[in-house]
Amino acid sequence: MKSVIFVSGIGTGIGKTVVSAILTEALEADYWKPVQAGAAGETDTEWVRNMVTNRKSVIHPEVYKFKSQAPPHIAAREEGVKISMEKIFAAYCLLPSTNNTLIIEDAGGLHVPLNDVEFVSDLIRVLNARVILVSRNYPGSINHSLLTSKVCRQKNLRVLGWMFNDKYLDYENDITRWSGFPKLGSIPKFENISKDAIAEAASNIKETILQVLPPRHAKG
Repeated sequence: MKSVIFVSGIGTGIGKTVVSAILTEALEADYWKPVQAGAAGETDTEWVRNMVTNRKSVIHPEVYKFKSQAPPHIAAREEGVKISMEKIFAAYCLLPSTNNTLIIEDAGGLHVPLNDVEFVSDLIRVLNARVILVSRNYPGSINHSLLTSKVCRQKNLRVLGWMFNDKYLDYENDITRWSGFPKLGSIPKFENISKDAIAEAASNIKETILQVLPPRHAKG
């Protein structure tokens, strides 16, 4: 793989899937969400597949897919399953080999439990991925964003920078200054999300994202 980018964020409902689709389109990358909770309707994987228009991206299936909208470890428990980091890593190693960047979307945030002892941040370390953080402008997002950045530093995660979403108020400069992580892009609040809107946003951020990616390297 050229690069592995893990899209995480400051919570749920803050636009990680939209940002993942934009990054996938911008980089003609592959997309993978290994753990999906709330799969009763359209999954995030299906949504990204429907939004991406380039012909190079490969959309990989989930390792775990749970019906409940609960946090992954609870959704798994309800279905009599335990999420295994080893199983996710094994699935990662078996992904079809391409030269594309791999965009991995998390399931809620860095401190979301995957099982009784492991969190999303542990999965990032296991996969040796770089991180793009998503923050949405809303009351309280400065606190949530800075706490997230603190966890990244405590865990020694390699953060490429922030993608901001929505325009409630402009907290972006404060968050980048206090966190020490740069701004990579800002996504407007979409009234209607379409393939054209994703493609336009992808075009706007492509050059910035390419500048922060590491040199091509082999998967693993």
